[in-house]
Amino acid sequence: MTADLSTTPRLFVDIDLAGAGVTGEVTLPPPASRYLAQVMRRAAGDRVRLFDDCSGEWSATVVMPHRKATVVRLGSRLGPRETVADLWLCAAPLKRGRIDWVAEKACELGVARFVPVLTARTVVDRINLDRLRAHMIEAAEQCGRTALPELVEPVPLAVLLAGWEPTRALIFADETGGASLAATLRGVGAPAAILIGPEGGFTPDERAAIRAAPRVTAVTLGPRILRADTAAVAAIAVWQALTPDP
Repeated sequence: MTADLSTTPRLFVDIDLAGAGVTGEVTLPPPASRYLAQVMRRAAGDRVRLFDDCSGEWSATVVMPHRKATVVRLGSRLGPRETVADLWLCAAPLKRGRIDWVAEKACELGVARFVPVLTARTVVDRINLDRLRAHMIEAAEQCGRTALPELVEPVPLAVLLAGWEPTRALIFADETGGASLAATLRGVGAPAAILIGPEGGFTPDERAAIRAAPRVTAVTLGPRILRADTAAVAAIAVWQALTPDP
């Protein structure tokens, strides 16, 4: 009987599955091994699905379950790594919980890169990038994604703007107003980036610096005041709805 892939455990592994070698056997990293052996209680012969953010998604069979080093044998490749539109989310870090949620939704919606941007009113001193990546991985596992956003180190706003490439459109969500987001996006394709401020908003000096950057368009997200995390997800969703996948 053919296994039902919809009920087969699906995991991200941080190794290149295409390079498994002639035996096709792979020893999984400790996090995936622990999850399969102790949480899911997979036994030898059980099926799993694995994706690696580089070669795509694969079917596999557990050969030897172990909480630190589960061995699996790869089967067929179920699909290649998906093509992702070249959209960045540049967003000021938020309090724990809300920034985790933004990272999760950015992955679900198909952002190519997530850039935490430090601003004058940023309320978070330190950002746990490992935790944010874990939330992205969990979202990808649950939503059938085969690509993860690139997560980069936090960068000060001034540094981001100073190094901005004029080939990339910068869509600035300005709480003081701007052009219609939908109308703007109909004329903007990839590469692009969406810039979202902190919970207290950008300062007047920051706003002026952003508006002076190359390829920037200030947009409004509508007549209602949105929290920073809501604004980020709303802007990404509109961009994805109006921009065809590559």
